[in-house]
Amino acid sequence: MGTARIKTKPWHVDFKKFRVYLRDKYKVDQAYYFIGAFDPQYQDLYNFLQSVGYIVVFREHAGSSISRKKGNVDTDIVFTIMRKLLEKESFDNVVLVSGDGDYWRLVDYLISIKRFAKLLAPNHKSVSSLYKRTPDVFRDYLDSEPIKKKIIYKR
Repeated sequence: MGTARIKTKPWHVDFKKFRVYLRDKYKVDQAYYFIGAFDPQYQDLYNFLQSVGYIVVFREHAGSSISRKKGNVDTDIVFTIMRKLLEKESFDNVVLVSGDGDYWRLVDYLISIKRFAKLLAPNHKSVSSLYKRTPDVFRDYLDSEPIKKKIIYKR
């Protein structure tokens, strides 16, 4: 998560606390964590994320790919949400953790059909200006002190 990109004291999200926060604050039953590419050296992290309640989704790559695998998960996230809508899967509202403007049309659409709860941007500085078009009630920031206190990783 991009909390350390800005020129303030870097901090890290405690993913276990964050999962509890999502459950308690937004009643999130299924929390998806999209990852660009599987890397065996991070297997312990993947196991941990699953053990604390995330559904870990990896970007699919061709088996014959010889270049370094990386993944832009934006399309996967949008596709997953739109598929759930199309197939009329049961879910209340979407909570999206991102400040990336690539999701703005999705967010705008979900708001219009009353299926959006909140955009949780990692920080105030790097959220796309497109989200200023959405009402403030749909936006929050992980670096705001009340939220940060609940989810910060303490060594």
